[in-house]
Amino acid sequence: MTSDDPTVMRLAGVRFQYPGASSWALNGVDLHVNAGEVLGLVGPNDSGKTTVCLVAAGLAPGVTGGRLEGDVRLSGEAAGALGAGGASPHVGILFQQPRSQLSGTAMTVWEEIAFGPRNLGLPIDDIADRVERAVGLLGIEELAARDPARLSGGQGQLVAFASVLAMEPAALVLDEPTSQLDPEGTRLVGEAIARAAAQRRSAVLVVEHKTALLASIADRIVVLGPGGRSILTGPAAEVLGSDGLVEAGVEPPPAVRLRRSAATRLAPETGSRIDAELAAIGGP
Repeated sequence: MTSDDPTVMRLAGVRFQYPGASSWALNGVDLHVNAGEVLGLVGPNDSGKTTVCLVAAGLAPGVTGGRLEGDVRLSGEAAGALGAGGASPHVGILFQQPRSQLSGTAMTVWEEIAFGPRNLGLPIDDIADRVERAVGLLGIEELAARDPARLSGGQGQLVAFASVLAMEPAALVLDEPTSQLDPEGTRLVGEAIARAAAQRRSAVLVVEHKTALLASIADRIVVLGPGGRSILTGPAAEVLGSDGLVEAGVEPPPAVRLRRSAATRLAPETGSRIDAELAAIGGP
């Protein structure tokens, strides 16, 4: 990435095949994420969304093995040349299961969040600053003294997210970050994602089945179709309201479904009024 190029993450013509597989998990993925931008990735089951996350984070094929074709770049550098360890300053990844990302060695949540920055060899003051920034961004100050092994699933997800944020990578790859969260936790994480993009200028790639959340935080959306191919991309409101989203097997946000229902069942003037009301509350 040069000073004239805001692109932090780019996948171009990407194909990926897992070891021993007879078909491609990804077969033509194109996407890019700019600094300060949230890109939502949606698609039906088995369309390759998690595989995109692994490729984008430099974990496939470096850790998983397999065959990768196409161009994957992080901050302008080829991800393959960076390796899994070399990619960590550029990109942080959050998986669906928080327990898989906790170190299992920390006595408190604060120490757990400090684990990554400490392994970077940073001075203690810098580590403390990073932890406090991550904790504040997610609003989990009350968890700082807790035992990480005694957290609920939702709390564990927030702590795992804070651990990724504390590494302060240029890009964040979030694979279903709200899958274990209730509506309030989902709102909190959504706000944190938006703040990470706006305040830190992070490039955020987020896989999320809650399209209502994406409607509120994403700048653009990429839709994967069966076979792991990019089939639709564009501004969030445009894609989430398109017929192509439904044809791809993705449920639109509730506001879109309500608008469509109004258009088919109600008088035109009533549908127009609902459109105005949805626009007033930020519906896509």
